[in-house]
Amino acid sequence: MEKVLVLTDLHICAPDARIVGLDPSQRLRAALDAALTPHPDAAGLILMGDLTHHGDATEYAVLREVLAPVLVPVMPMLGNHDRRDAFLAAFPHAPQTQSGHVQQAVDLETHRVITLDTLDGPPYPEGHHGGRLCAARLAFLENALEDKGARRALVCMHHPPITTGIPGMDQIMLANGDVVLRLLAQFPDTHLLLGHLHRTISGRTGGVSWTILKSPCHQGVLDLQSFNAHLSTNEPGAYGVVLMSNDSTIVHSEDVDVPGRQVFGGYG
Repeated sequence: MEKVLVLTDLHICAPDARIVGLDPSQRLRAALDAALTPHPDAAGLILMGDLTHHGDATEYAVLREVLAPVLVPVMPMLGNHDRRDAFLAAFPHAPQTQSGHVQQAVDLETHRVITLDTLDGPPYPEGHHGGRLCAARLAFLENALEDKGARRALVCMHHPPITTGIPGMDQIMLANGDVVLRLLAQFPDTHLLLGHLHRTISGRTGGVSWTILKSPCHQGVLDLQSFNAHLSTNEPGAYGVVLMSNDSTIVHSEDVDVPGRQVFGGYG
């Protein structure tokens, strides 16, 4: 099986900043080490948006430093906490479409990996954290799916186009998610990989199978009542491993930074 590694919601800050008491850079380094040590043969590393916390140049410079030792190909994406111009200034060789969005389609042996830019803007209204795929980005997705041939598709987006039952996050999902789901449903061999919620969740909506992965930094809370989109906890971070073959797409989520964790050979 081919494999790709996945990290989402990195939220890199300035060196002295913390999120719920956590150092996002330290957490990212730990996740990279945990992921790449056992999986140096991965075909790539997908970074599914919210690469930084405020989208400023200082944070992208920190991210570039943390990623410098990574030897596998990196596929970056943007989320609501990112800012496109600042990202591209720090990563000028990142893939861009003709419309200026950070998107690409990468063909592996059995799968086409499609990464999308769901950042809504510019402009970037204060406090706006929902996502959107404009006409140009939707056209890119449709063309990438139509041209994939016999390959299965792994479509990666930061903002979920589906509701999850967590009100705080469902109010800042992808604005035109219904359009995306109808398009993806036309390609049954597609699996949708998502971030934004800082939780591990899976399901099937409108005929489309999807997986949401945790952050390497702070995690979301399973609160099915609150409309607060900023509820967070300092639970262990995680990375994803996607295994791909001619007839399957399998997504694993692996926690990082669990003190005292051991692997036992039995239950005795």
